[in-house]
Amino acid sequence: MSPDEKINLMKAMFDAAVQTAHPENFIAAAVAETLAVAPTGRIFVTGFGKASAVMASAFEAAAPPELRARLEGLVIVPDGHSSPCMQIEIIEAAHPVPDQRGLQAAGKILEAASHLGDNDLMVVLVSGGGSSLFCLPHPNIGFQTKQDITGQLLKAGAPIDEMNCVRKHLSMVKGGQLAGAAYPAKTLSFAISDVPGDDPAVIASGPTVGDDSTAQQAMDILMRYQIEVPAPVYAHLQSDACETPFSGDACLSKSEMRVLATPMKSLQAAAEVARKAGYNPVILGDALEGESCALAAEMAEIAKASPPQTALISGGETTVIVRGAGKGGRNAEFIHALALQGAFFGLAADTDGIDGALAVAGAYITPDTLARAENLEIDAKARLEDNDSHGFFAALENQIITGPTKTNVNDFRVILNG
Repeated sequence: MSPDEKINLMKAMFDAAVQTAHPENFIAAAVAETLAVAPTGRIFVTGFGKASAVMASAFEAAAPPELRARLEGLVIVPDGHSSPCMQIEIIEAAHPVPDQRGLQAAGKILEAASHLGDNDLMVVLVSGGGSSLFCLPHPNIGFQTKQDITGQLLKAGAPIDEMNCVRKHLSMVKGGQLAGAAYPAKTLSFAISDVPGDDPAVIASGPTVGDDSTAQQAMDILMRYQIEVPAPVYAHLQSDACETPFSGDACLSKSEMRVLATPMKSLQAAAEVARKAGYNPVILGDALEGESCALAAEMAEIAKASPPQTALISGGETTVIVRGAGKGGRNAEFIHALALQGAFFGLAADTDGIDGALAVAGAYITPDTLARAENLEIDAKARLEDNDSHGFFAALENQIITGPTKTNVNDFRVILNG
């Protein structure tokens, strides 16, 4: 297989991972099962995340005509992730740091949920990015304060579960509180998982799922990352008002969550593409975490020890602590660091099409990546140390640019041996 064919194979594997997680592949069947026994009251559809507008559009299209006319709702998505709907309003807002548009929309959703009754149904369409988009801090916290804390945690490289723990305890809607507001209406949530382990309580900070974390744990996280905690936040985390509904709380007794797409399903789809191309696919895991450069070093050793014609596939969510002048990007940094570990064919990209703060999914390398950089008088090691992997791969024209994919099952990585 030629170098170009190997590059195309890696791209095809990534495409398969993304397409497998596209809402149009599974929402219709879920709707048919859910609405087989039609609710007698209102049907309020809401959601938040990078795939949620597409999920809403697919939900409308799949709903029986007699029910479609009764649908109403409001969904929040990042800028550029909208999709046309008939009855359901789509609002775009900032991500990953919340803004006023998301704040106002979240308030409207909470208000609508609180007016539902025993015969009503709330459908919640959850996907990656929902934590930032569905933002409604307690009044005594303040929007700007929560923005600052979120930004500091992102820059510090806090993993998603820790970020969500803090978000839940500063929020009026996360950690089961949305379903609690809708009770006694029935709540049915459909989710696309973008988190290691596919824990429903972690996806978009689990607004319809019981939360067994505590305010003290949230405080511990802030202390560990040396986040400056304003006095109102400190006081709030010491009060009973910030505790979220625990699992088994009566207000969650009519709430159900169904995870429809997962990172593993996408990795398996990519593995099938590799198998058909003559490679032996080995899935190393769908929940690999840790610092991007450290994981690259580990993966390099595994690749060097693997037999020829092996495709090493993995997912999860690494972290990057931005210390230099660059923009970071966990997938770009991973594949950049891998290039410094040996001569590999490899690709790393985020299935949502956005790696870090830039609208670039990721990048790929070939055995001659470092030689090409040297010919362009680019210091690969210095660029990595400056967190400028995106600039490095832009210069080499090795970026993966997809635009918003309107789904998200986290990172995708592949290394071809032979």
